Amino acid sequence: MKIQKIIVTAGLCISITTIGLAQKIAHLSLDSLVSGMPETKAAREQAQNYLKDLEKTMMSMEQELQTKYNDYLANEATMSDLVKKTKQEELQSLQKRIEDFKSQAQQDYQAKYQLLITPILDKAKKAIEMVAKENGYKYVLDASAGFILYSEPSDDILPAVKKKLETMPPASLPGSNNNSGANQEKTGTKSTTPSSPKSGTKK
Repeated sequence: MKIQKIIVTAGLCISITTIGLAQKIAHLSLDSLVSGMPETKAAREQAQNYLKDLEKTMMSMEQELQTKYNDYLANEATMSDLVKKTKQEELQSLQKRIEDFKSQAQQDYQAKYQLLITPILDKAKKAIEMVAKENGYKYVLDASAGFILYSEPSDDILPAVKKKLETMPPASLPGSNNNSGANQEKTGTKSTTPSSPKSGTKK
């Protein structure tokens, strides 16, 4: 009888310990949360305006190249060797500058968007942290990441976090006046006959 009592007591202790170790887990879609924030819409608009400025500069450079190329073709027959060589090098240099600008513009656009979205992500993560602490959640899983192959039932705290965001001040986005564009243009020369200029912009 005494042995049975000891076994029952031990089992009760194990059960209490297991309950104590149980941890509350929640989940949400971070993509859905961030995309629904008003600051995200403002950030996207700023990023698009920045991209449009880059594309405007690109189009201007390509138009300049096309005009100079057409002029070269129209007057090539009457050009001296020196003038012809100079024109060829000028066209090749401009083509190189355009290619460099395209590459740098894409990098600048991505950096601009990252700069704008960072404070928004910080605000979202802060709201998640506050809701988790208020409700005793030890872990919050991001369902939008796609890495969860299996999990036991957990609470979706997306509505709670959205409500928490409404009580927080807007995320401070960097100003949109620093549209510095791409880096300074590079130059390069060759002496071969120029080919037809390329056009088109990357987004």
